[in-house]
Amino acid sequence: MQIKGKVCVDTKTKNLTKRIEPGQIAVICHPDLDEIAAKALVGAKVKAVINAELSITGKYPNLGPQVLLKAGIPLFDDAGIEVMSLADGQMIIINEGKILYKNKIVGIGQEMTEERLKNLLDETQKNINQELSNFVNNTLNYAQKEKELILNEVAFPKIKTNFQGKHVVVVVRGQGYKEDLLAIKPYINEVKPIMVGVDGGADALLELGYKPHLIIGDMDSISDEALKCKAELLVHAYINGKAPGIERLNKLNLQYSLFPVPGTSEDAALLLVHAKKAELIVAVGTHSNMIDFLEKGRAGMASTVLVRIKVGAKFIDAKGVSKLYRPKVYFGHLAQVLAAGLIPIFIVTAISPILNQFWRIIILKLRLLIRV
Repeated sequence: MQIKGKVCVDTKTKNLTKRIEPGQIAVICHPDLDEIAAKALVGAKVKAVINAELSITGKYPNLGPQVLLKAGIPLFDDAGIEVMSLADGQMIIINEGKILYKNKIVGIGQEMTEERLKNLLDETQKNINQELSNFVNNTLNYAQKEKELILNEVAFPKIKTNFQGKHVVVVVRGQGYKEDLLAIKPYINEVKPIMVGVDGGADALLELGYKPHLIIGDMDSISDEALKCKAELLVHAYINGKAPGIERLNKLNLQYSLFPVPGTSEDAALLLVHAKKAELIVAVGTHSNMIDFLEKGRAGMASTVLVRIKVGAKFIDAKGVSKLYRPKVYFGHLAQVLAAGLIPIFIVTAISPILNQFWRIIILKLRLLIRV
């Protein structure tokens, strides 16, 4: 297989997908390529993907490579760190895994095939029990350290958005978030809840025509468009008050508040909404299992477990709701709808002399054609 095209290079896949052009070759440095990143690459319509690292290291069954293969996008991984020295816009050729720039080999990648993918995923099953054990131990250790910070009173910032007594939808850029957001669209349109976007979750809301009322996060995986949509901005900061996202907001000249609290940005969002007396919290795309968190690069989910305990009965996780039930369309149902639609036509035809005469002419012409 020979592939030729211009490259777009970035060590952070989420940044690359924001600027790569359709038909370009993505050059990334992403061990254990996750499903969300892979779907973003598919959405960007890349021609091929070169990964400097192993797309499946064997730690756990990450689904990114499978997403690319299903979309028909060639993946060459373990190409070596030298490929990251390529510059945006340079024309390269991939020939049987060899990556050439100006006839010079800058890396050699292993092409991901269905057979290789299956073998690698089978290997991960041998390690999954040990990874699960490590994950549980980390979760318990951090839960012991963080319980006082999360379960006791947190210093919540003053905000303009009023959550009291209202339904709130919190959207996180997690597995299946777009599908689940579409699945609860009728609920959103009818109830009109307060919309909270957690980082890139704000972009998902905008894509479906909803404007988030509040955006919370470290502001690293969200578009400038979403930041400028006039939603209230709340920067998730470390306990010591440091927040890398502040620099970006200052450059964009945007107003914001700080929220120092441990855990993930989605944990911070749920704690805030709960503290502000929301009646019901519907979470979309939240991380809720080991694979989710390993793909996010976290070794445990202590803060998430603690927050779920705290928000309690107010919380509904919409994760996977799009797969819960998909109504089937039966011929009998269509026939009933068609019959119901024909009834008023027959009634109007019967009482209208003009339409009655029209249908008689049509029937007469059909009879003449049949005789011929």
